[in-house]
Amino acid sequence: MPGTRTAAVATALVAALCAGPLVVPSFAASGTAKVTAERDGLDRPALRAAVAGLPHADATAALVRVGGEHGVWRAGAGVRDLATGRDAIRDGRFRAGSTTKVVTSALVLQLAAEGRVDLDAPVQDYLPGLLTPEFKPVAVRQLLNCTSGIRSAWAESPWDELYAGRLDTVDHRKVVAAAVAQGPAHDPGEVQLYSNIHYTILGMLIEKVTGRAYAREAQRRIFRPLGMDDTYFPGADPRIRGPHNRGYQKVRQPDGTAEYVDVTRWNQYDRFAAGDMISTTADLERLLTALFKGKVVPRPQLEEMFTVPDVPNSLDPARAGRASMGAGLQRYVTQGGTEVWLKTGGRYGYHTLVAGTKDLSRTLVYSIGSTDAKGEGMNRVGEGLAVAVFGR
Repeated sequence: MPGTRTAAVATALVAALCAGPLVVPSFAASGTAKVTAERDGLDRPALRAAVAGLPHADATAALVRVGGEHGVWRAGAGVRDLATGRDAIRDGRFRAGSTTKVVTSALVLQLAAEGRVDLDAPVQDYLPGLLTPEFKPVAVRQLLNCTSGIRSAWAESPWDELYAGRLDTVDHRKVVAAAVAQGPAHDPGEVQLYSNIHYTILGMLIEKVTGRAYAREAQRRIFRPLGMDDTYFPGADPRIRGPHNRGYQKVRQPDGTAEYVDVTRWNQYDRFAAGDMISTTADLERLLTALFKGKVVPRPQLEEMFTVPDVPNSLDPARAGRASMGAGLQRYVTQGGTEVWLKTGGRYGYHTLVAGTKDLSRTLVYSIGSTDAKGEGMNRVGEGLAVAVFGR
């Protein structure tokens, strides 16, 4: 990842970790993972191997919950911060990133079940004036499965710019306006292009239909009924309230070395209904199991989550595969033929996964203190855990 820091800044930041320091750690594992519960039926050696040696260059901590009929495994490994090397907080809170989209999808589908939202109706009917006349009617369903044709707001900025503006408050409505101003990328329903913009608009739709703030509706309809007491939306607050492990971003230097920037404090207000949530692995496991059991969204509407449109996933025919996203969940099939429904989330310093088979025979929820959480490749700790639970 591009980006440099001056020697003066580095010296000052190393002196105070809580202020957001730049650290060049000499990694040493804090010990084996602390397993808090397990039953037979899982490849426990593979699970232990996946989280062994933390912290290391790719991750500082891992909080893991495995469930289902094949067995139960709970573990925490790594450190809560690089300065002290104290053991990771196993029930700590973290930025859950795009797993927020599962909550947003569930809220929209609840409203559909109540007859308050028609999934086939244009979003222009609910939010008049949001889209310009260039846009053909965009069905609510096409926002849910990311086939709306609305472009992403803007390209990712260089690391130095992102870090410098990490405490700034950017209104999500300005993000939508910037996206709409670019005009449509394609006609609705033709191509699946995953981006936050679809779910940012869905959050606005939820507020318009209910007359309540998105965060309040999530609390009232999902978090409170499921006992997700450690899950909340911070809004413009850059902190993670309550017990948590610190997050770091690995920044490559011109001389080829890597330095580790504390990115725990970061204003995520612009992510809104697409990625602003803070949660715990226990709360996300509650959400996953209740959702798949039909306790959050009625069964007829729940099938929207497991319905993938038969369209390309790229505007470039030479690179296009097929769509894999349903309404808030992604379909993945292992080499052994196991169908897994999942959602990942990546915010700087934290990589999250909620995943399970449709029958809940196997589930995996984790938060990894990834040092490249926004990178294109999969974190090797997460990959090891996923292979151990679901197969390669």
